[in-house]
Amino acid sequence: MDAGPGAAPHPARGRPGAPSSATRAPGAPWARFSAWLECVCVVTFDLELGQALELVYPSDSRLTDKEKSSICYLSFPDSHSGCLGDTQFSFRIRQCGGQRHLWHPDDRHGDSGVPVSLQREAAHYFGYVYFRQVKDSSVKRGYFQKSLVLVSRLPFVRLFQALLSLIAPEYFDKLVPCLEAVCSEIDQWPAPMPGQTLNLPVMGVVLQVHIPSRADKPESSPPKQCGHENLLPAPVVLSSVHELDLFRCFQPVLAHVQMLWELMLLGEPLVVLAPSPAVSSEMVLALTSCLQPLKFCCDYRPYFTVHDSEFKEFTTRTQAPPNVVLGVTNPFFIKTLQHWPHILRIGEPRMSGDLPKQVKLKKPSRLKTLDTKPGLYTAYTAHLHRDKALLRRLLKGLQRERPSDLLSALLRRHLLELTQSFIIPLEHYMASLMPLQKSITPWKTPPQIRPFRQDDFLRSLEHSGPQLTCMLKGDWLGLYRRFFKSPHFDGWYRQRHKEMAQKLEALHLEAICEANIEIWMKDKSEVEVVDLVLKLRERLVRAQGHQLPVKEATMKRARLYIETVVRSLPMDLQVVLCSP
Repeated sequence: MDAGPGAAPHPARGRPGAPSSATRAPGAPWARFSAWLECVCVVTFDLELGQALELVYPSDSRLTDKEKSSICYLSFPDSHSGCLGDTQFSFRIRQCGGQRHLWHPDDRHGDSGVPVSLQREAAHYFGYVYFRQVKDSSVKRGYFQKSLVLVSRLPFVRLFQALLSLIAPEYFDKLVPCLEAVCSEIDQWPAPMPGQTLNLPVMGVVLQVHIPSRADKPESSPPKQCGHENLLPAPVVLSSVHELDLFRCFQPVLAHVQMLWELMLLGEPLVVLAPSPAVSSEMVLALTSCLQPLKFCCDYRPYFTVHDSEFKEFTTRTQAPPNVVLGVTNPFFIKTLQHWPHILRIGEPRMSGDLPKQVKLKKPSRLKTLDTKPGLYTAYTAHLHRDKALLRRLLKGLQRERPSDLLSALLRRHLLELTQSFIIPLEHYMASLMPLQKSITPWKTPPQIRPFRQDDFLRSLEHSGPQLTCMLKGDWLGLYRRFFKSPHFDGWYRQRHKEMAQKLEALHLEAICEANIEIWMKDKSEVEVVDLVLKLRERLVRAQGHQLPVKEATMKRARLYIETVVRSLPMDLQVVLCSP
């Protein structure tokens, strides 16, 4: 199915009626659309060109030629998959040319309110694919082969899969007019603001979704239908915008879920070799979701091919394997990535009531370049003992024919509690590094956050370690020591330090606003007074941009302080400070 290695994707044909501006101001055409999607692509198979980009909509999409090429190659299963009928899968590509300036005015506010693991990607695109391959005698090659791809920065895999299930079959029948109508409908959707339950109309159906918020309690039940209760037709309620059926994804590896959780926690390089892009992408996304509420800070590719622009970077043997989770379907990767420390080979999924045969742990030396049997090929030894009770509960639930979503909830809760038990001691120790509020005075620079000392933290585990909240035994100290060397510790620490520094700044602003400004000004020079005005204004701008956790009452008081201070200055300085 792939185009040959030398084939280049055909450039997209632009569509009339789509905007041509390079940026989208609030209120401009497609501004609301861009809060959800970057663009919609149609990829077809051309006998001469191979995979070809038939359409990009809206036509002003700022995809580079390199990004278009990646989308073309990743939108079709490779020739080893043999996918007939309709298939859904996803991929993730690196954006060329660095981070993009956020288009939508609600982007920054939205990202500040969603869990860190679900924030909009700054330097990557997700591609959500609906691929159809059916026999068609009217086509030279004998098959109709086409993919509809939604390109987005949002990791809302469940929502976009549901959306594709509605629009792709209709598009394959009615083509462009249908796609234009759908994009126009999406351009009317409200922005994905955290904590809100939204009704999203598309093609005569209303999808009702809840956008996760940091204020949501973990494992809370899906929101009840709210607002527009009399909608006709009744809305289709999605229980989550992002959560996959974890139990179904992990069925062949349930016996090793904890070891895989450890590998993800430590940011270890892992290859997932699966029979199809659907299985590979779901397994990779399930693995990277294991750490929630921690953000997955390593790179990951739910579906990766030999045509990918990072192929050489990821397969080189001149340096250690990168911290990446790769989902592949081509057995060629077994040979190319033999030097990677962990390879998970998954067989064809089984549709039966019994638990599928569990993959076995195998030494990397047993890898064969051809006909490698299913297994987790690794020399890694888990730090924590396996939770056999969890496996028994899942097996019992399967025997009693419990719904898969209930078993997924059980598995997700187990992983969440495991992650929380690991992170809570780190959070407690980090909180102890924050200066006391009484040490923050209005007219002095606030004290610094104390440094994180790994040895001090490890000593604290004796009295406040994970054993307080988790029954699992094992070498927790060894796991923490390895975690300190991982990208996830660095990502977690940077995020927490940033939040604490912002909190410190907000507390300092509150202290200034509670002080008597007039007494302070009595013996101050004009330079010092102007400096205060500029600093207060800068903090107000940051607070208004949701970068500082400041109460509205404090912001009001700060504005009054600025007015009071400015009025005390000579008229020429007032004119300068009050000018726009």
